[in-house]
Formats: sequence, C-alpha cells, structure tokens
Amino acid sequence: MTARRSDTTRAAILAAARERFATDGFERATIRAIAADARIDPSMVMRYFGNKEALFAAAADFDLRLPDLSETPREEVGAALVRHFLHRWEGDETLMALLRTAVTKEAAAERMRSIFAGQIGPIAARMSPDPAQAATRAGLVATQMLGFALCRFVLRLPPVVELPPEEAIAWFSPTVQRYLTGEVDLYFSHDR
Repeated sequence: MTARRSDTTRAAILAAARERFATDGFERATIRAIAADARIDPSMVMRYFGNKEALFAAAADFDLRLPDLSETPREEVGAALVRHFLHRWEGDETLMALLRTAVTKEAAAERMRSIFAGQIGPIAARMSPDPAQAATRAGLVATQMLGFALCRFVLRLPPVVELPPEEAIAWFSPTVQRYLTGEVDLYFSHDR
C-alpha cells in the first residue's frame, strides 16, 4: 500500500513539475508552486527529488517519438527526421523548456544528451556506413536539430522563424542525411 501511495505521489509531483516548467521555465518555477499544483507539502518534493535540478531532469524524461523509419527509403531518412523534429519542436513546451534550461543547468544538459544519444543513436548506428562512427554521427545530427530549435524557437532569429516548414526541411535535411549516411539526399533542394 505504501509503495502504491509513494508511486502516486511521485507521479503527481512529476506531472505538476512538467506543467510548471513548461509554463514558467526552469528559473521561475518554484518548488512551492509545484508542490501546490500537486497538492502536497513542498518538503515532499525535496524528499523525492532532492533539488529543483534533479526534479527537472526527472520531469524532462520524455520520448522524442521518433517515427519508424524502417520502411523509409535510405535516401529520404534525413528529410523524414527533419520533418518529424520540426513538428515535434513546434508542439512541445516541455521540450522547449528543457532546451532553454540545458544551456545553463548541467542536469538538464545531461538529460538532453541522454535523450538524444539514446534515441538518435540507434538510427545513426543502423544508417552509418561505419558502425564505429555511429555516436559521432548521432552527435552531429543533434547539432542540427538542437541548433535549429534554439534559433527558431528560443532565440527566434527572424530569417529562421520565417522559413515555412517545407523550406526549412529542404534547407537542412541534406546535412542531416549526410551526417547519418555520408550521402546527400538529393530529393530536396533549397532551390525548389
């Protein structure tokens, strides 16, 4: 019975934290506000997670919901990933909060590294012409995805924000394709 109550309390804290971090960002979200949202005493948040950084890292445990690319032609994988990420970033405030926080907080940066390595790594391993390069290739894909997200959604650089989705995909999917496979996706051209 106690384990079940403990799991319920932990889940309530994480749900409240995800909502609060997405709404307020890391800096403005407080343990007191999260506890109030979860309808528990703030000391319980500290008991379960220790500090705000650890709570944020646990709350930011999410799936990038990468598409099944097993049926995607090899030469179109870069475009499929870029399209997915563009739509994924647009619809997830928690992901944006994690990105903003990862720039200044080590726990959030570690969480972001873990998410990308664990979820992009297997795709890079499958696509890489040299399995020894898979981690490097996954890291380079992350540079594109995170850099684009930072410029479009956090820094809001006008030329990047103004790019229609299909044009954004056309611009940077060849780079992602090359990082994954060493081949350039000629299907997309920024001159279209």
